[in-house]
Amino acid sequence: MTRLLVYNESGLVVLNLNETSGLDPRFSEGVRSVIMLYISLLMMVTIFGNILVMVAFIVDKSLRTQSNFFLLNLAICDFFIGAFNAPLYVLYLLTGKWMLGKDICKLWLITDYSMSTASAFNIVLISYDRFLCVTKALLYRSVQKRHGQTALKMASIWVVSFLLYGPAILFWEAIFGKKEMAESECTPAFSDTWSFFLGTSIFDFILPLISISHFNLSIYWSITKRSKKKRQQSAPPSSALRENHGKPPYIIATTLVLSTDRMKISVPLRKKVKKSLSQCFQTKDTLQMDNVSNTYNIHVLQLSRDKKVAKSLTILVCIFAMCWAPITFLISVRTACRGYCIPSYWYDITVWILYTNSAINPILYPLCHKRFRKAFSIIFRLKKQNS
Repeated sequence: MTRLLVYNESGLVVLNLNETSGLDPRFSEGVRSVIMLYISLLMMVTIFGNILVMVAFIVDKSLRTQSNFFLLNLAICDFFIGAFNAPLYVLYLLTGKWMLGKDICKLWLITDYSMSTASAFNIVLISYDRFLCVTKALLYRSVQKRHGQTALKMASIWVVSFLLYGPAILFWEAIFGKKEMAESECTPAFSDTWSFFLGTSIFDFILPLISISHFNLSIYWSITKRSKKKRQQSAPPSSALRENHGKPPYIIATTLVLSTDRMKISVPLRKKVKKSLSQCFQTKDTLQMDNVSNTYNIHVLQLSRDKKVAKSLTILVCIFAMCWAPITFLISVRTACRGYCIPSYWYDITVWILYTNSAINPILYPLCHKRFRKAFSIIFRLKKQNS
């Protein structure tokens, strides 16, 4: 997010322009080419990936569950970052001046701050949803059917994200006095207020990071406990039954089975006889063994699924921290020291690291989801048929 003035070594705002080229003289032609290549690729991946997620909801109605709606909410935030916030910032970055007027400037700042914050909050909501799915399955199933609560959670993300920065962007100058700012500058009026950034950083980075870390650790410990419990079972289901009953399950035989060789029954007929006998003459012990085996398989599948969720959440926490921590730390330090201690280009780098998170999210969430991949394959097949 664009949160700071660009300072030079003396602590003044850098607004000098190259009058001949119209581009900021901080960047050579080679550096500008690399920046444009990286940013163009980043915006393409962000826009295409998040559009794909949104189209999947239209194509495949089975995706319209509570957890997937949270993924849709995240995709909408990241799409706006790639389609609106990033292009305007790269123009501002390369020219060193804002050329679209104050009204568009305020709109861009509100969108930039709100969308980036909403993206972080959506990640927290997705982590919480998976936490309930793994650790509180009964509660999770009951919540799944409450579509009103799902819509309320999604809407609250947008409202809270706007309230965190929007009023300050709109009314800071009216409350605390107008700040001298050049027409070619587009920065929020609170850009040099260290206490404000420290307070907002608690809500848009520190608390989300603590939350998703807590949910991930809770899932990990839940899986660990269940794995230990399963390992305490000393034998597989079939041998366990033999130990409990002291003898193998009963075998039901009939004259028809015993005389199959003499009657020279064909192989297909023998298979049908065997199947019908197994369905009609199961004893109590054989039925119990089947139930134990089925229960064991269900638990194994659940543990396997939960381990995958835990791994995905671990990756989520690491990527979230790597994308948000640099800019949060840099903003706090630079605002406190008025730009004397950190070169301005480090701020530009951390902004684009933050924007990179919006390109990674469609890969980290929906593209790793089996049902989403099926929906994507349907989309590509329809595209081939139409072409």
